[in-house]
Amino acid sequence: MSKVTIETERLILRPIEMADFPRWAEFMADEVSAQFLGGAQPPAAAWRGFMVMAGAWHLTGASMLSVIEKSSGLWVGRLGPWAPLDWPGTEVGWGLHRDAWGKGYAVEGAAAAMDYAFDVLGWDDVIHSIAPDNRPSQKVAERLGSTNRGPGRLPPPLQGLTVDIWGQTRAQWKARPRA
Repeated sequence: MSKVTIETERLILRPIEMADFPRWAEFMADEVSAQFLGGAQPPAAAWRGFMVMAGAWHLTGASMLSVIEKSSGLWVGRLGPWAPLDWPGTEVGWGLHRDAWGKGYAVEGAAAAMDYAFDVLGWDDVIHSIAPDNRPSQKVAERLGSTNRGPGRLPPPLQGLTVDIWGQTRAQWKARPRA
């Protein structure tokens, strides 16, 4: 599973590598970027999250992937299929470094990750756990064709976060209009 690489027009999605950690830590330390991801984290906490994602990918093939901008080779975020224990569903999530916002990378990368989740992982449903006041992520979900299914609950230690569950089925994904 660690050899998977997904390419889009402008991005490379691949499993996390050690060289990605400095930008990951910078992203997770940013109050604005990490606002809807549990809040800003010091490097030690970011390290643990980084290792969780790497381990989940290695063991299950479902975890956030590093998002690399093809034109620069720069790590610009993490996104992908994610299915932790007691999660409200099989999720494709996203989080981008602030310097990558506004470029359409979340939609481009998440669409490729949804194809992977449905076609390779065999998932029948994909959700996105989004805070009710996170309008940018809601717009990404809408552009992907997902709809708001209502309030959801995350497992500990994230049980205090308020989220809505957005999502769609495999059939809805396959039937969506293509740009």
